[in-house]
Amino acid sequence: MLKKRDFNESQALYELMVHPEVFPFVRHKAYSYDEFVFLTKQTIESEERGELISRTIIDEWGTPIGTINLFDVQDGAGFLGTWLGKPFHGKGYNHIAKDLFFDELFYELDIKSIFMRIRKVNIRSMKAAEKLPYVILANETRQSLLEEINGGEDIYNLYEISRDQYTLYKMRTQHEVLHEEHQLKEA
Repeated sequence: MLKKRDFNESQALYELMVHPEVFPFVRHKAYSYDEFVFLTKQTIESEERGELISRTIIDEWGTPIGTINLFDVQDGAGFLGTWLGKPFHGKGYNHIAKDLFFDELFYELDIKSIFMRIRKVNIRSMKAAEKLPYVILANETRQSLLEEINGGEDIYNLYEISRDQYTLYKMRTQHEVLHEEHQLKEA
């Protein structure tokens, strides 16, 4: 479901990215295919320097369907950015991609915190983030970071996913799955 970024998927990803319902939410926008290839090259080089972590989200057949990224990596933390092509919205790919990405970040790459900045006018995204049991609203606990991303205005809410909270969630859900399997065997 995830793979390291490469140039082979550029055409497919570019076509998905320019959809009007996707494009506004892409952090690194490309206004032409050539610009997208250039940005992909920059992304790969930035990952090699440890500045970001970027993966292509693929479907069951290996077709590129979006990207998931950790931007501005510094001191074991970074900002999450993800987008999926419009034909793949609402099909569960985002949840699967995030689980795989978070596992890689926290347990393979030693990331300690993942931040999400969500515009206060984006009620739908805020509600979705707040439903996740491992996400906390970090406006008060990370006040200096909130001030930095808002640049003197009140645009974003800041959310945090810590490795500890995510690990507790994974342990709890794994325990629940094992408990359900045990109950099914007894039935």
